[in-house]
Amino acid sequence: MNDDSSPAVLGTYDPTLVLLTVEEAARRLCIGRTLCYHLIGSGELESIPIGRLRRVPVEAVHSYVARRREANQCAATAA
Repeated sequence: MNDDSSPAVLGTYDPTLVLLTVEEAARRLCIGRTLCYHLIGSGELESIPIGRLRRVPVEAVHSYVARRREANQCAATAA
C-alpha cells in the first residue's frame, strides 16, 4: 500500500539526513534519476554502497555543485 503522506511522496526536505537515496540526490540537484546514476557511475558524484543499496552523502551533493560552479566560473573568465 502506498502512503501518500510519506516524505518521499511529499518531497519534503529533511536537513537531518546524512545519506540520500539516488532519487533524493537527483531531486536536490533538479536532475533525473538516470542522469544521477550516470554521474555516480562516472565518479563525478560520490556514492557509497550499503549492502545492496546505493546512497549519496549529502556533502557529495554540495561538493559536486561547488565543483561545477568553480568550473563554470573558470570557463567564464577564460572566455
